[in-house]
Amino acid sequence: MSNNFKMPSGARISFNSVDNALSSLKNCQSYIDTGMHIATHVALDLVESFNDVEDINSMENVMLEYAAMDRELNHYMTAVEETVNQIKREKPEVLPDLKNLVKEKFTALESKNSDSDLQRNEKFVYFKDQLKEMRKQFCYQSDNDNEAIEQIDEDIAVTQSQMNFICPITQVEMKRPVRNKICGHTYEEDAIQKIIQTRKQQKKKVRCPKIGCSHADVKESDLVPDEALKRAIDSQNKQSWSTLEKSAGYPASTKKICCERSCEISC
Repeated sequence: MSNNFKMPSGARISFNSVDNALSSLKNCQSYIDTGMHIATHVALDLVESFNDVEDINSMENVMLEYAAMDRELNHYMTAVEETVNQIKREKPEVLPDLKNLVKEKFTALESKNSDSDLQRNEKFVYFKDQLKEMRKQFCYQSDNDNEAIEQIDEDIAVTQSQMNFICPITQVEMKRPVRNKICGHTYEEDAIQKIIQTRKQQKKKVRCPKIGCSHADVKESDLVPDEALKRAIDSQNKQSWSTLEKSAGYPASTKKICCERSCEISC
């Protein structure tokens, strides 16, 4: 759509400055996205290090504040865009007060605000989902450290946990797991991306690779990084190595020395 608008009187109005302003606002939105990303990682760090619930809840409040800013910014950009489109559509004889028009539309949008809007924010939903998964993973690991648990129960639990670390496509432990928002299953990022691209070229849909899943249309846009699962995998690997070191009587520096010796031999 042209940025220049011709009034019925013959005068021309340029909306380039409006477009520039909207572009700047979208940059502000990217800063909000970055803030929410950082807040999510901080919250996961807190869960992983078993911090107080109050500390974790404070990060949830931070996320809600970011969600409120995101909503307000979206409403303002929508108000501006609707005002410009209205002028172009109605072609008034006299140009109205654009500032008041934007304010009226913005106020109307803000009047419909509710707390549930913030709860539905896509990044807040992701935050809550990852927090839930993180608590599930690390509460389990904390329970394993309790000497009162029977060894047989521990072995079963570990086996089940490790099975969740295996990609249904590659059948090996995941390094960069992504979660399908629709069915909840996880895959190795590169593996599922390759399948999606291949099927896309064939103009065919992708069925979820998880055995028994009925979801028949996996899309790239439905995949999100599963940071909680990745941390759980990394933590499990660290614990496994630590257990191996203790059982063999190796010092903590053994892994580094072994790696160095391996490099020397290969050279």
